[in-house]
Amino acid sequence: MKNIIFMGTPSYATCILKELIDKKFNILALFTQPDKAVGRKQILTPSDTKIFLSQNAPHIPIFTPKSLKDEKIIDEIKDLKPDFIVVAAYGKILPKNILDIAPCINLHASLLPKYRGASPIQSAILNGDEKSGVCTMLMDAGLDTGAILESIECDIKDKNAVEVFELLAHLAAKLCVSTLKNYNSIVPIAQDENLATYCKKIKKEDGLITLDNAKKIYQKYLAFVSWPGIFLDKGLKFLELELIDESTQHTKEGQILELEKESFLLTCKQGILRIKKIQENGKKILDGRTYLNGKRLKCGNYLY
Repeated sequence: MKNIIFMGTPSYATCILKELIDKKFNILALFTQPDKAVGRKQILTPSDTKIFLSQNAPHIPIFTPKSLKDEKIIDEIKDLKPDFIVVAAYGKILPKNILDIAPCINLHASLLPKYRGASPIQSAILNGDEKSGVCTMLMDAGLDTGAILESIECDIKDKNAVEVFELLAHLAAKLCVSTLKNYNSIVPIAQDENLATYCKKIKKEDGLITLDNAKKIYQKYLAFVSWPGIFLDKGLKFLELELIDESTQHTKEGQILELEKESFLLTCKQGILRIKKIQENGKKILDGRTYLNGKRLKCGNYLY
């Protein structure tokens, strides 16, 4: 039986942790991010992994250190004597002192060396990739630069970030079990630095759109569906839309091209979108047609 310290925070990590418990790996401890104030009322909320473990395996100790550089934390990890440290979207960089304790295996949600960094799923969708995947990586001191142990590819075309997160989480769970069971026979493969790309942490302002390119707006909508969403500079949010045409050129963007029962077609400089759900700042969500009716906008008018 392999003794595992698990480090992870969101639901992606929970899916992997659950699989390890189901497959009878001995989870020595969970390390996760400290509880965070969430929402307008700033309610202190534990991480998804912490909630899962507290409810399903309360005997397993949970650590929520603010820093992994604390000598007491490093000694705690050493004292647990793990065979492996499994890391999945933990949200903290592991210092060398911890990397040296046991093999540290990261479940990264891309096919490295593509999309090293904080937002591999959103970045793959933004770029319109039709294929993505997950890999197990033997961690080193760099940012997602370690040798690849195993990987799985999958189709992500027309899937939004929530769907891709769920898909990759389940693939990562199966892959993690495979890598741990077969670790001694796997030959790590060094990443090709010439193929490396990086992705940044998503910010609220990344959701801002202009009506230039329908295809790019559609990919942004898929990537940012849960957060930060997509919105025009006047604060108008597009909550549900479809890509109708990605190549037709228009002299002016933002024209209402056609009215439908619960939606409308909108021109971009290149391409056409179907706007199905829309929301103004501080107001309720409306279907596209109801919104236009309220603004007394008709076919041929401009959205703003």
